[in-house]
Amino acid sequence: MRRFLTTLAALAAFSSPVFALQPLHENPTVVRGFYVIGLADELRKRCDDLSPRWLRAYNYLKSLEKFAREAGYTDAQIEELGDNKAAKEALRIRIRADLVARGASPENPEGYCTVGREEIAKGSAAGKLLRAK
Repeated sequence: MRRFLTTLAALAAFSSPVFALQPLHENPTVVRGFYVIGLADELRKRCDDLSPRWLRAYNYLKSLEKFAREAGYTDAQIEELGDNKAAKEALRIRIRADLVARGASPENPEGYCTVGREEIAKGSAAGKLLRAK
């Protein structure tokens, strides 16, 4: 009987809202990971002197998927994140605002190359997804 009550208490504790997973598009690790990918993508699209490291980017994306699965998210939740247009647009706006703050904008296109080279030089996560030509 005692074992049954202990098991029941554990199930109740882990099914409470306190242990519920936050939406995947709000998970800090996932948001940070997609920011890195988005930043590298924005830089390589806007600077002809930068090229993507496709295999590294693919592996980085797969590591985010693995993280999500290990954190308890389902394949459906992971796929849903890919279809979340609002989250994608919010991230795109954030990345572009950060780039403008760093001197990269359509009015200053060389700024994208400068930021990209800075990211590569410091070995940041985004910099590791890029290569200077």
